[in-house]
Parts: sequence; C-alpha cells; structure tokens
Amino acid sequence: MPDPVLTDLLQRLAMALGIGFLVGVERGWRHRDAPDGARAAGLRTHAAIGLLGGIAGALTPVVGAWGFAAITLVFGAAFIAFKVMESLRDKDLSATGAIAGLIVYALGVYSMFGDLRVAAAIGVVLVALLAFKDALHDWLNKITWKELRSALLILAATFIALPLLPDRAIDPWGAINPRELWFLTILVAGASFAGYVAVRVLGDDLGVLAGAAAGSLVSSTVVTAELGRRVKRGETHAMVGGAAAAIAAAISVTRVILLLAVTAAPVIPEAAPALAAAAIAFLGVAYALRFLDRAVDGAANSKSLRSPLDIRSVFQFAAFLGLVIIVGRLIADAWGQAGLLPFAATAGLADVDAVTLAAGSLVRGGLDPGIAAHGVMIAVLMNTLAKGVIAYATGGGRYAALYLAAALVATVAAAAVWFLVTPLLTPMFTDGASLVLGDFG
Repeated sequence: MPDPVLTDLLQRLAMALGIGFLVGVERGWRHRDAPDGARAAGLRTHAAIGLLGGIAGALTPVVGAWGFAAITLVFGAAFIAFKVMESLRDKDLSATGAIAGLIVYALGVYSMFGDLRVAAAIGVVLVALLAFKDALHDWLNKITWKELRSALLILAATFIALPLLPDRAIDPWGAINPRELWFLTILVAGASFAGYVAVRVLGDDLGVLAGAAAGSLVSSTVVTAELGRRVKRGETHAMVGGAAAAIAAAISVTRVILLLAVTAAPVIPEAAPALAAAAIAFLGVAYALRFLDRAVDGAANSKSLRSPLDIRSVFQFAAFLGLVIIVGRLIADAWGQAGLLPFAATAGLADVDAVTLAAGSLVRGGLDPGIAAHGVMIAVLMNTLAKGVIAYATGGGRYAALYLAAALVATVAAAAVWFLVTPLLTPMFTDGASLVLGDFG
C-alpha cells in the first residue's frame, strides 16, 4: 500500500514543477525566436525554479528557517543577477521577467504547505497576466483618466465604504439597510462601467449594433435616445437604428434577469422565462430589421459615450433606490402587497433596475415572490413603453414605429410564456426546491 505521506509529497512537488513549467511555456514561447542561451529564463529554467521552490519548502523541516532563508537568498541573488545582465544586454528595463521567476519560486514553496487549488489558481492567473501583455497595454493606452477615476471609485465604494456601513435597518420603517443598499448600488454601477469599458475597448469596428449592445449595459434608455438623435440627423438609417434599439432593449431585459438571480432568486422561476422570451423576441426582430435593409450600414460612435460613473451619479442612484425601497415598503404596509403593482408601473417609467433591486429587497423582507414577479414584469413593460415615447421624441415616427413593433412582438412573446408556460414551470421549480431542502432536512 503506498505511503500517503510520500504520495502527498510527490503531488506537491509535481504541482510546484507544473506551475514552473506552465509559466516557462509562456516565457519560452514569447522569446522563441531568440537563440539558445540568449535568455536567462525560459521553459526549463522556470520549471527548475518551481521545483527548487518545492524542494526548499520540503527541506524546511530538516534545515530549519535559517537554512530555508539561505537557499532563498542564494537563488534570489543568482536569478536577479542573471536578469540584470539580460536587461543590460537587451537594453530592456522591464522587471516583469524577474518578478515572474520569483513568484514561481514562491508558489513552489507554497505548494508544499498550502492548498494546491490556490497554488494552481494563482499560477494560471500569473500566466494569463504574462500572456495578455499586448492586450493589457492596448487597453491601458485607450483608457482615460476619467475612466480610471471611475474604476477607482468602484473599488473604493466596494472595499472601503461597504465594510464601514452598518448591516442593519436604520429607518423607522425597517426598509433601508445601508450596507445592502450600497451593495446594490455598486452592483449596478459596476455593470454599467463594465459595459462602458467594453465600448471603449472594442471601438467602432463592429458598427452601430455592437455599440448599442455594449452601450445598453450603461443605459438602454440613453442608447435609445442617442440612436433617435442620429436617425433624425441622418447619421443612421431608421431601420438600422430600430434594430440597434431592439438589441439594447434585449440586453436591458437580460440585465433584469441577472439582477434577479443575484438579489431575488425566489422570483426567478416566475419572472425569468417570460423575460427571456422577451429578450429573444427583441433579438429576433433586430435580426430581421437589420437584414431587411443590408444596403444601409450605420456607424456607431462610442467616443460620444461619457464615463457612466462619477460621485454625483453614484449617490443619485443610491438615493433613488433608497426612496424606491422606502415607498415600496410604505405601500406594502398601507395597502398590502397588491399596492406594489401600481407603484412598480410608476417607478418603472424612470428606472427598471431600481424596481428590480427593490423587489429583491422586499422579497428578502417577506414579500411573496409571485407579487414581486408581477411587479418586475409591469416595471419592464412600462419602461419599454417609455422608451417608445423617447424614440418618437428623438428620432421621429418611423424610428419609433420600428422600435414599438419590436416591443409589441416581445410583449406578446412574454405574455404567452407568462400565461401558458410559467404556470407549468413554477411547480416544477418549487417541488425541486422542496425535494432538495427535504433531503438536507
């Protein structure tokens, strides 16, 4: 019978060697055109470094801390000396190669004592950072200070402000939990910023459809209005603009599904099938509109998009979301759960995301998921209709008619699924959840 201690030791040494080999493959491939002996660290060297780290870690119980320190200092000094000579020869001031080698050694040591899954994950991340050097540099060259400031704002809001906020209700109605409210705000702000960065990185090559798709992650309402202005100025054909607006609406509906999955999972069985049908219908109409008029080709201008985040916009959304949650709770207390439906219809005209997040908060507070699903569906419908009015005001009758035609098809598809399919699916989800909970009970 194999010795479990020996087996574990060999597995850990293999992990140390594997991490070094993986990094070495990337380093060797990047410098594959250099002649043998012209670089200080390639495939074999990094594999040996990882194995050396593993051996140093394995010897620590025998040689002690001072012995381990001596091995590490000798390796570090020799490796850095070789990297310095390589840099002087190539006139390259990059420290990435030296740092990568030291990290490989550290991961080799960690593999002997830590979780092998963590070691493997860090190794893969390291290789990805090294392999995507050109893409990362291109992205860095495209990003502006305002965009960087927006990213820093999200990081500060997440890792500094969020832990400091109290995790309890602070208002007389028991509706506002500051930490929960701020987390929901960060969730939407992060999604918006990710969509904005996608537009900036992809550029205009994919045309008006790709621009609308990425821009709808920032705001589908803004995209609809911007497309209308372009149609009115003659920069984009009405049929292409209508297709792009339909794509933006599809992504907006999909975003509602994702927000429900994160913040209100019990609502998913009732709301998600109908919402998914609406999103698919929007995409189908967009496809039909775009290819009915292949002779006309629009061009998106992602440069006109502004960075979606600043301190004012973040606090405005947080205040609006807090107001929506408080009003929803007051209506529920005064008129019962049915009072939330007209409220969702009114608030959905302004912001469907806020209604979705508020519904999730109320569900966690005891609201029936079925009522919440009705509220979300009504909010999405009213928001869709509101964008039709915006389309008419900004782009004229033909553009609005094309968008509203897509909205009508999506509404019919969602209604069909809601009334015919959802009643059949909901018991299946409920019974499955009960069975799982019963197994654990």
